[in-house]
Order: sequence, then structure tokens, then C-alpha cells
Amino acid sequence: MHEPRVKPKNPCFGSGPTAKRPGWSLSALEGALVGRSHRSAAAKARLLEVCDRSRRILGIPEDYEIAIMPGSDTGAFEAAMWNLLGPRGVDCLVFESFGEGWLRDVERELAIADVRALRAPYGELPDLSRVDPDRDLVFCWNGTTSGVCVPDGDWIAAERAGLVLCDATSAVFAVELPWDKLDVATWSWQKVLGGEAQHGMLVLSPRALARLRSWSPPRPLPKLFRLASGGRVSEGVFAGETINTPSMLAVEDALDGLRWAEAIGGLPALVRRCRANLAVLERLVAENESFGFLAARPEIRSPTSVCLTIRDPAVARLDEAGKQSFVKAMTRLLEEAKVAFDIASYREAPPGLRIWCGATVETEDLEALAPWLVFALETVKRQLPSG
Repeated sequence: MHEPRVKPKNPCFGSGPTAKRPGWSLSALEGALVGRSHRSAAAKARLLEVCDRSRRILGIPEDYEIAIMPGSDTGAFEAAMWNLLGPRGVDCLVFESFGEGWLRDVERELAIADVRALRAPYGELPDLSRVDPDRDLVFCWNGTTSGVCVPDGDWIAAERAGLVLCDATSAVFAVELPWDKLDVATWSWQKVLGGEAQHGMLVLSPRALARLRSWSPPRPLPKLFRLASGGRVSEGVFAGETINTPSMLAVEDALDGLRWAEAIGGLPALVRRCRANLAVLERLVAENESFGFLAARPEIRSPTSVCLTIRDPAVARLDEAGKQSFVKAMTRLLEEAKVAFDIASYREAPPGLRIWCGATVETEDLEALAPWLVFALETVKRQLPSG
């Protein structure tokens, strides 16, 4: 098989940080308020603009509060768990590594006794009908390391006593989120809009805010997580007064991504771009039996973090170490050719490829990548021992 002639213009297909928006350059940061206090009026206005534009694009209700948090999505979600979990039993959906991590923190760090782990293997979802609306719920909308996402929010009870905490970092700006079903949602800037890392977003519903006011967690809270004190919500956190010092360069970059999203048509346009990108890999799998999806069922397949398996018989008969070595050789070939960077499956996931298809990725770049995936597989396969 001959080496394909066309290469992607942007070979950044990694799942975080993800590709910058089309046409991005350092000139997008020229207006950044570097050297200014983040507590100055001008800087606070920029921070609030991030929240306001996010609310407008995503359709977040006006009575939900939005904050910028330290520590990316991890910091935002940990803050929510440490502040809110404890007065009720907790259900945790576990179908990939990040959900497993949240479960571990709920059990070991927060030491909550009444915890149910609703599990499914990589490539599948747990039985969503088992979720109890009287209990708090912790889950990832999109399993970044498994390529699996929940199909909708219909399975979440509208009338519920528990709070719903959703790690939405690989789903927000890529799917329509049902805000009336979510009491907490978090994400990071370095995912679907390709912003710089280290900053997270936290959205709280009126129900979550009510718990902040009425219940105090029986544990010391690190300063970076404190959202309330003595039954009073820290209102400044939701008014641009970040808990720690943010990077104003990163803030400017986040605003650039949000402005781009608005300019191309907002959330509907972002969703269409993700779906068009996923469709390229669906065609690849349909036309080439050597590849498959880790998420075999289309209705639960992520439109952003798309996980492919290698189904070629010569690879399928290898042991796990052999499969890992095969994938490593494929990704090394693609990286050396400057065709695709950082697309090996997550270290805890089954061996395969993980290709980011979020809105900042151009569909034509994925179309150029597809024949290179076939070429890399066939090239590495020829290097396998015969028999």
C-alpha cells in the first residue's frame, strides 16, 4: 500500500488539550490583560464575560450560577463533590477511568459510607434505570477514555430528592445538555473549544445552591474548594472573583474560543461540526473491517472522544502487551509523518486509538487522516512475525 499523498493541515487530534479553533494564532491573545491584577475592574469584566458568553451559547438558565475554578475540570468537579456530597447516599456511574476516579474519591477521600457503584465495561453504559432519584448521582456525560456517552437526559428523574453532579468536560459545546436535569455541571477550557489548560468551569443549579446554604460538610475543605462558609454562599466566586489567581492569557484564549463559537452559529453549529467529524470515522469503520468502535452501539457513541479498536485478525490474536506495542508503532509512524499527534488510547483503556472529533477539528483534516490510519495499520502489520 502506498503512502497517502494528502496530510491533515492540523495534525492535532489529541483529546486534551485539543486542537485550537480554525485560524487561531498568537495574535488572538494580543488584548490579554497581562501584568494586571485579576481583581481589577477590567480583569473581572473579562472573567465575567467568559461566564456570560458560556451561559448564552449553552443556554444555561439565568438562575444557575457560574464560576471559574482552579485545577481544570478536575478542580471544578472535586469542589462540587467536597462541598455537596454527604447528606444522602450516592450513586456513581462507572464506565471509564474518570468515573472510576470519582468513585474512588467519594469512597476513600470523602469517606461516604452509602455508595453504589453502577458499572459497565469499556464500550458500554451501566443500566441507567437503576439510578435512584432519592440519592445523589455522580457521572460523566461523556466517557473521554471509552468513547461512550449517555444518549440523553431522559433517564434522569425530573422530580428528584438527590442532586445530579455531571462531569461534562468532553460533552459541553458538543451536545445539547438538559440543564433542568443537572444540578452541577463542570468542564475545562482545554476540551471542545480548544482553550488553554488549568481552568475549569462550575455551574450550580438553585437546588445545589440551596444545599450549599443548608448543609455544611463534616470535613475540612481546602481553600481552593470553598464555595460557602457558615451557611452563606461565597457570592464573589460567582461574580468573577476567582478563588485563586487565573492566567489572563488563558482567559483571553477562552474568550477567543467563545467568540469563534458565537460567530459560526453557536451551539447548533458546534454540534453539527462534531457530528460531521464523527461521520468521517463511521465511514472509515464501515468501509474497513480492520477497525471498529469501542462503543459498538451508535446511540451511546461519543461525538468527541472517538475510540477505535483494531479488529484485524493479525492484531486481534496478539496478547495485551503485543496489542499495545502494535498501537504504539502505529502512532509513532503517524507522529513521525506529522499526520496525527497523541491518538493512542488512554493508558487504562483497551489498546486502540482515541481520536478527538470536537468542534475545533476540521472535517477535511479527518478525511485526510482516515487513509493514513489504514496505511499505518498495514505498514505495522507487515512487521509482525509470520504465523
